[in-house]
Amino acid sequence: MISETLRPSTAFPWFRVALGVIFLGCLLLRLWRLEQFNTLVFDEIYYPVFANRYLTGQSVYNAHPPLSQTLIAVGMWLGSWWPAEPDTVNGLTGAMRSTLSYRWLNAVAGAAVPVVGGLISYHLSQRRSFGITAALLLSLDGLLLVESRYGLNNIYLVLFGLLGHLALLQGLSDRPRPRVITRQVRWFRDYRGAKFAQLRRFSDWVSDRLRFRRPLKRGEYFTLAGFWLGSATAVKWNGLGFLLAIYGLWAIALLLNWLKPQALGFPGDRLATLSPLNLAFYFGLIPFLTYSLAWVPHLLLNPHPNLWQVHHQILTFHHAVGSSADVHPYCSPWFSWPLMWRPVAYFYATARNLSETVPAYPTLPPAAVQVVYDVHGMGNPLLWWGAMVAVIALLIQVWQTHPQERGIGLYLLCGYGANLLPWVNVSRCTFLYHYMAALIFAIFALAYHCDRHCWQGPLTRWPWGVGLITLCAVAFWFWSPLYLGLPLSPESYQLRMWFSHWI
Repeated sequence: MISETLRPSTAFPWFRVALGVIFLGCLLLRLWRLEQFNTLVFDEIYYPVFANRYLTGQSVYNAHPPLSQTLIAVGMWLGSWWPAEPDTVNGLTGAMRSTLSYRWLNAVAGAAVPVVGGLISYHLSQRRSFGITAALLLSLDGLLLVESRYGLNNIYLVLFGLLGHLALLQGLSDRPRPRVITRQVRWFRDYRGAKFAQLRRFSDWVSDRLRFRRPLKRGEYFTLAGFWLGSATAVKWNGLGFLLAIYGLWAIALLLNWLKPQALGFPGDRLATLSPLNLAFYFGLIPFLTYSLAWVPHLLLNPHPNLWQVHHQILTFHHAVGSSADVHPYCSPWFSWPLMWRPVAYFYATARNLSETVPAYPTLPPAAVQVVYDVHGMGNPLLWWGAMVAVIALLIQVWQTHPQERGIGLYLLCGYGANLLPWVNVSRCTFLYHYMAALIFAIFALAYHCDRHCWQGPLTRWPWGVGLITLCAVAFWFWSPLYLGLPLSPESYQLRMWFSHWI
């Protein structure tokens, strides 16, 4: 792993500041006009409704594990204590609640995704430029923005899966972490005044116990990683893709070490040092226990059917779902996702002017439509297509690089493949948002190429990196009305629908 010299204590922490600015920008964008549609948007007809039933003690059945609706229920309970405007309150969940109450926690989770992604990229390479580039590109994606502005569940799966990988990389890294003595304790210990001898003795006792912030040990990081990965699976079963990526990289690393030692760099070389028993414990048993514990609140309210029976029901439900357009007009096969062939319309409403309440019923005739409100579950096209090209380039170049860079490339490819290829054998109707977990690693690949070939190259290549980020930012701005549900004229709406299969 590329080593990094520890910064002096007086150095400006621009990396942390940059991530903090990205987080605040993402959070403000997700909270802005969050309550504008006083209704249930897309799959909000499920998750906030199920969450409200948890709060009111009613029975709940869902085709997915219960963690996401449990978290939404916590957000709804906290949000019930906040003042709300009357026009933002509805009873569609089964109780009178504001739209903000079942959306705000998703917004916070979504704002954290680019930051966690930036930290993962940094720990992969020890290059802050890679971390900032990845965080910036993640903050410019539309589907991540849409999914975190409504009471849906996919953003939790992505966040928990990324937190699991971040904890894994922190555990694999052996970079020393400075211990930090508290200012108050240091001040008391350095004081030599005779009048405060007793206070000084007391401060010595305190400093012996609180003197240093102890860094987590390797096993503790792995335990935390197992917890987060189990939590991702407790949101949806496809959260197992994050675990599958770790097992895949471990197997590849073992094979390469056997064929040609020192052929692979971080993180694969460190992961290969884990014994099968340790791997099974940290990334098998702990995720399983976490997944099981996530069912406890649900089973306390719904003791029947039991845990085994409810899993059988969920599996039966997914097997019974068809895959044709007759099942759902926005079904899309897995191989079309990287091209963003079939986005999903989450919300669509029309009005005669900006002062009309939306949504209004019945639907206006086409001739009377002057304003269109549309929330489209679509990504940033330039970012997605660039990420797809970056994955292909990484697949071609991964064996032509330094072992350290090869380790990073294989990690990204394992993460991408493990979250995409299992969908090949899925027979039920699938949607574009099922690509979100794989998309994260594709964006990492794009940021990696940008960092390696632009920021780490001569200054003459920097304009290419600046141009890439600028194009993604302009595209994000252009399609932002479809992410945020802003009013558009019919002509402006059609201008953003480049292909008929997007509508």
